[in-house]
Amino acid sequence: MKNIQAIIFDLDNTLLDRTLTFRNFISSLVTTYFSHVSNSISIASRIIDLDQDGYKDKHLLFAELLDELPWLTKPEHHELLEFYNVNYVKNALLMEHAAEIMRYVSRKYKMGLITNGKTIIQYGKIDRLGIRDLFDFILVSEEAGVKKPDNRIFEMAMNKLGLSPEQCLYIGDPPKNDIEGAGLAGMKTIWFEVNQPWRAEISIKPDYRIKHLRELEAVLKRGDD
Repeated sequence: MKNIQAIIFDLDNTLLDRTLTFRNFISSLVTTYFSHVSNSISIASRIIDLDQDGYKDKHLLFAELLDELPWLTKPEHHELLEFYNVNYVKNALLMEHAAEIMRYVSRKYKMGLITNGKTIIQYGKIDRLGIRDLFDFILVSEEAGVKKPDNRIFEMAMNKLGLSPEQCLYIGDPPKNDIEGAGLAGMKTIWFEVNQPWRAEISIKPDYRIKHLRELEAVLKRGDD
């Protein structure tokens, strides 16, 4: 850890509270389209299940919602996608302690962000949170043309920083995309245990594990000792 010069973050459920952001989006969707339904909780629960913590392709997700949900007037698929593009971004919220952790990291290290997703959505959330200028670089998979866990997106990050793998520490929540991806690229890793379970087939073990973002400062200070 003594050689670390850059901290690279995942976005969703690492810096952005994706769980709460999506729940708030669902609330706006239910209010807009299902005011005629008495049991809105069951609708919200079904959407969360189908969403698979954000890993379901949104075109497929909304096709399924159009088939399953009790619409009074069923919107077109493109209309529902546009509703998502506008309203999901509006509900973006930082993870607890993210603001102070980013301030701490930016004072001591170079700072980067690698996130899988659509460019318009990911940058929309980043700008809604007001954090774009904190990073030395941002890589969004659609814009980059490659996504985690592909080794090339981590190589892009290191090239942007002008650093070697052992000088970079990556923190994220999905084990396959983030910990195995960054680890196989040679980076040190921290697994942020949020919603994604560890799977036996993951070949790389994280250097550290944290359950709360505020623990990151203690991990970094430990490395300085």
